[in-house]
Amino acid sequence: MNYQNRTIIDLTHTLTPAIPIWPGDPAVAIEQAAGVATDGYLLHRLQLGEASGTHFACSAHFAQHGRRMDEVPAAHLILPAVCIDVREQVAANPEFVVGVNDIQEWEGVHGQIPAGSAVLLCTGWDRYWDFPERYLATRTPGYAVAAARMLAQQRGVLGLGIDTHGIDPGTDLSFSTNRYWLQGERFHLENLTNLGLVPPTGCLLFIGALKIAGGAGSPARVVAVCGEGEE
Repeated sequence: MNYQNRTIIDLTHTLTPAIPIWPGDPAVAIEQAAGVATDGYLLHRLQLGEASGTHFACSAHFAQHGRRMDEVPAAHLILPAVCIDVREQVAANPEFVVGVNDIQEWEGVHGQIPAGSAVLLCTGWDRYWDFPERYLATRTPGYAVAAARMLAQQRGVLGLGIDTHGIDPGTDLSFSTNRYWLQGERFHLENLTNLGLVPPTGCLLFIGALKIAGGAGSPARVVAVCGEGEE
């Protein structure tokens, strides 16, 4: 595949010890273990949780017998993506919840969401990334369970992504959408960024998640390749 004339968009936040961390999750620590001047090479020791920063989660995150990271097929880490922009609605209501009607309205303009794809929700919340207390606030947008059910059962969508700390609305402390969504082959992507640069359709998503034995998730480098390009 030739990527000429395609736009490559990095959807990943930089990992640092200062990033917002879900309460109770391991803090991020990055410590130099070797240096070029002293050892001839640079190496760092890392401490972080599976859900640190921009991350991928498989069904084991919420399902006792769900698929684990070492069981996720590589083919599910490269897939088409659509992007639904709700920044205007979120600006008017930070607790905006995307429902079935919102998805149907989007499809009325852009066409039906294809099976085997990922749906990315652009809320604009990533603007608070450098303000952890605001970013992790409970008044955050998300997907309604009914919308997740429609995308799973009627569209065959594999992944849900969002630029907040969770696909659930922040006020849903029972994580209803996550508990429904993370079953079988389905996955989520959270703490994405730059979704405002992603067009509604015409993108291929690349997810660089780690193949962790028994893992329920992984920090990930997520990249969207958009545009027609040349084959």
